[in-house]
Amino acid sequence: MARRVVIVGGGPGGVGAALGARQQDAAADVILINNEPHEPYEKPPLSKAVLTGKAMPQHAPIAGPKGVAGANVTLKSARVVEIDKAGRTVITASGERIPYDALVLATGSRNRILPMFPEGQPGIYYLRTADEALALKGHLGLAKSLLLIGGGVVGLEIAASAAELGIKVTIVEIAPRILSRLCDEETAAIIHQRHRNHGVDIRTGTVCTGLQRFPDGRLAVVTQAGETLAADLIVVGAGAIPDDALAKSAGLAVQDGILVDDRGRTSEPAIFAAGDCTRFAGPTGPVRLENWRHAQEHGAAVGRNAAGGDAAYNAVPSFWTEQYDLYIQGIGWPVAQPSARARRKISDKATLLFELDGTAIAYALGINAQRDIATIRRLIERCVAVDAAELADPSKQLNAMLKK
Repeated sequence: MARRVVIVGGGPGGVGAALGARQQDAAADVILINNEPHEPYEKPPLSKAVLTGKAMPQHAPIAGPKGVAGANVTLKSARVVEIDKAGRTVITASGERIPYDALVLATGSRNRILPMFPEGQPGIYYLRTADEALALKGHLGLAKSLLLIGGGVVGLEIAASAAELGIKVTIVEIAPRILSRLCDEETAAIIHQRHRNHGVDIRTGTVCTGLQRFPDGRLAVVTQAGETLAADLIVVGAGAIPDDALAKSAGLAVQDGILVDDRGRTSEPAIFAAGDCTRFAGPTGPVRLENWRHAQEHGAAVGRNAAGGDAAYNAVPSFWTEQYDLYIQGIGWPVAQPSARARRKISDKATLLFELDGTAIAYALGINAQRDIATIRRLIERCVAVDAAELADPSKQLNAMLKK
């Protein structure tokens, strides 16, 4: 009998797992269950090209033009509501029972909902799915002003898209600066200034204490300082939480994400998990990441293991975001106390920040430095000893450091 690998979740983690399982075992019966009625699509364009009308979600299938079917993966549109561990079966909302030999949970993340801004209320939007992006796009076409709650990556991407459409954008961020959990103060200041140059009003250190709705349908938030900020639409980007409810109801070990080992195996031997929904084995203990590349690479590794492989996942994490003419990338594992920091100015529009752990690069953050980031990945993977002064000197070639 062919091995049956069932994957729950149609994001990059789920698709990566399906393709990884197929790569590991060409004879396996691989089934991908997606709770959206679409071929799995890329989500990064939702806050950018989809909102500006340059693309539609179906234009970016994760598995390429032939979809997952092109890799001989069966795609089912259904919502899984229960896992029968004893019977090795998943049960869908319609009551269908789908047996598995190995199960991969790639359920991703869900929006953090703020009580002050309930989902489904007129004029209030969250963004995670194609349907949400298309609904927001339709209303942006009629709006003159937009209020964003949260100055994280998704909020800033939406702000850039709306500004490109000529919409007046205001961002309210509770932290003292934007991207406080993602990058250093100097890099954040560069990004902040670029938004200001495009007319975006960013209010940091600002707490919302109330929501008002005017008779004409416009909305406003009242801040702790007593200011009233009005807009046609409000979009909330307050972060995400792991979608681990299915795992929790099945009795799997969960701790702000599904706990997995370095093979992606959960506390139940036949069940694996991958991507945003997991807390996996990082360099200093269990960690959770929310980004596209991690989800896809983790999914591929875990899918191979679910189909009979036995390899540890130890990829160097990375992320990217595009805002206006800024292509921002981070790579590596940030450390609490870097042994040294070095900033390299490449040009007026390109810069790199390095953080060292001992003599090796632990983490790097670049703006418009795509080619350098590819080299830095290899420096990190090989734990090459580097000199902070040379990293800061743009005349010193990073490629040459690989040959030391």
